[in-house]
Amino acid sequence: MAKPTRSFDPSAAVRTRRAYFECQFGQLHVRTAFPTTGGFDEQVTLFCLHADLGSSRRFERFLLGMAAERSVYAPDLPGCGESDPSPNGSPAEAAAAISDLAHGLRLRQIDLLGLEQGAELAQRVAAARPELVRRLVFVTSPAAQGLPQVKQETLVLQLQTEAELNTLIKPISEFLNRRSII
Repeated sequence: MAKPTRSFDPSAAVRTRRAYFECQFGQLHVRTAFPTTGGFDEQVTLFCLHADLGSSRRFERFLLGMAAERSVYAPDLPGCGESDPSPNGSPAEAAAAISDLAHGLRLRQIDLLGLEQGAELAQRVAAARPELVRRLVFVTSPAAQGLPQVKQETLVLQLQTEAELNTLIKPISEFLNRRSII
């Protein structure tokens, strides 16, 4: 009797965790997902930044889809979710906290995905730390008037519904995985 064939489930090859990391404002609560391959063949780490008044919970299902090839971190920004607040709650302080997280993880390069106002934060981090940020993905980003210009390759996507984020995993992965043209 032949054994039944199983279809590949990428979420089965992914591990998820929640943890706290130190930053200059206290602790950041972070959801993370990573491949079970041990990291030797991973792509560039992806940080997912939520909208104002949101939390990393918004990325729970998205993390599973993106983490088959790379580690993915979704922090609760300072003062949101379960993270400690920064003194002023400013975008500059939130950008500093994201930079602290990358430094604490000893990452030399990251990709950033910003959802709604998280795109503004991603743009601020990229402008302040161009050596750290390789590529940017803006999903349903607000107008970027008055924000610093960035040199990184950028993908801009729009959502029609809240549930649609998971349908963007393939185009986001393709963008992040493509070879840079020099």
